[in-house]
Amino acid sequence: MSSLVRAACLTNYSEVARACALDPVRMLLDAALSPSVLNNPDVMIPVERVGQLLQDSARLSGIESFGLRMAETRLLSNLGAVGLLVRDQPTLRESLGMLMRYQPVLNDALSLTVEEYDGLVTVREAVRAGNAHQSTRQRIELALGVMVRLIRQLIRPDWRPRRVCLEHAPPRDVGTHLRFFGPCVEFDCDFNAIIFSKADLDARNPLADVAMARYAQQLVDASNRPHATTLEAVQRTILQLLPGGRCSIEQVAEHMGMVCRTVQRRLAEQGHSFSTILNDVRRELTTRHVIEGDRPLTEVAALLGFASPSAFSRWYHTQFGCSAKESRAQRGAVRWL
Repeated sequence: MSSLVRAACLTNYSEVARACALDPVRMLLDAALSPSVLNNPDVMIPVERVGQLLQDSARLSGIESFGLRMAETRLLSNLGAVGLLVRDQPTLRESLGMLMRYQPVLNDALSLTVEEYDGLVTVREAVRAGNAHQSTRQRIELALGVMVRLIRQLIRPDWRPRRVCLEHAPPRDVGTHLRFFGPCVEFDCDFNAIIFSKADLDARNPLADVAMARYAQQLVDASNRPHATTLEAVQRTILQLLPGGRCSIEQVAEHMGMVCRTVQRRLAEQGHSFSTILNDVRRELTTRHVIEGDRPLTEVAALLGFASPSAFSRWYHTQFGCSAKESRAQRGAVRWL
């Protein structure tokens, strides 16, 4: 089963790709990722495809610091409800504790550990490759960069660690690393980590909001109950897969990192079926594209995951009692009233 990560991990991807003379849509498609994931940060996507995307982007652009560049403008809010929970803890120690607790919710291929020794704190991060031939360089630099950005939001904007340790060899140009981390960055280390003073770990957070933290805790815990989000997750995944025409329950279940039978059981427990959900999503999108939009109907059929325009036409007539062309004609008549 593929490890999954929130699509929010690709925040800023388009901006960095364009700055590196890449076409972000083309790169996403080549990595078997729908461009729509950039607008759906809570969708879970296969971590191997994210790794391929970042690796290919770095290779084709010649920018070895591609992943780190994506981290440069990250915010706690990019972590969703977990980010709210982390932000409003009274100290960095407790913020990191919450981050470790909910790390699997954000990215189950990334492990995070915090060690204290002799007045120093070592935050280690490790990623599972998922693919024996896939480099983890971009993913680990993105992860460490995001960690530094989060600590700067929690402590102070100009905060810098004592050391930044990276297992891989240095890039040809270390300019981005020095600008972002400072002169403390080291390569060819035994592990990937950031190291800083224990005093930073216990510094009080003057902006901590106990009430907001309590609310965020409830929100995060509720959203991670085994059955609470199955319906929503299936709906989001259908929206993501429909344009590619790959939207069977087997494909949706695989995308969610679950077996088909489990998805069916959880939906049934909530009084839903996959076919009904798929149909409801299509009806909603049809209203948007046929009644409110001006896309050619052949494009609409493809966006809704139909194998052919004729299959879409038959479905449309069954659902609405008329053809899509007739619906548009009626819409035009209403506009002239």
